[in-house]
Amino acid sequence: MKRNITLSLDGDLIRKAKVISARRMVSVSQLLSNEVTRIIEEDEGYEENRKLALSLLETGYHLGSAITVTREELHER
Repeated sequence: MKRNITLSLDGDLIRKAKVISARRMVSVSQLLSNEVTRIIEEDEGYEENRKLALSLLETGYHLGSAITVTREELHER
C-alpha cells in the first residue's frame, strides 16, 4: 500500500532533484522513493552482515593445526 508523505526541501535542492529525475526519466517522487529504498536495503544488509560477523567471531576459526608446544616452552629464558 502506497502512502503520501510531505517534505520540506530547499528550493535549490528541489531544482537539482528535478534535473536528476529528468535525466533518469523518473519523477521526483520515484527518485526519492528509490533512494529511500536503497538506504533501507543497505542498512538491513549491514545489520545482517554484522550479526553474521559477530556469530563467526563467537565460534572462532579452526586454522588447521594443533598447538604442540606450551606457553612456557615458547617463552623459555
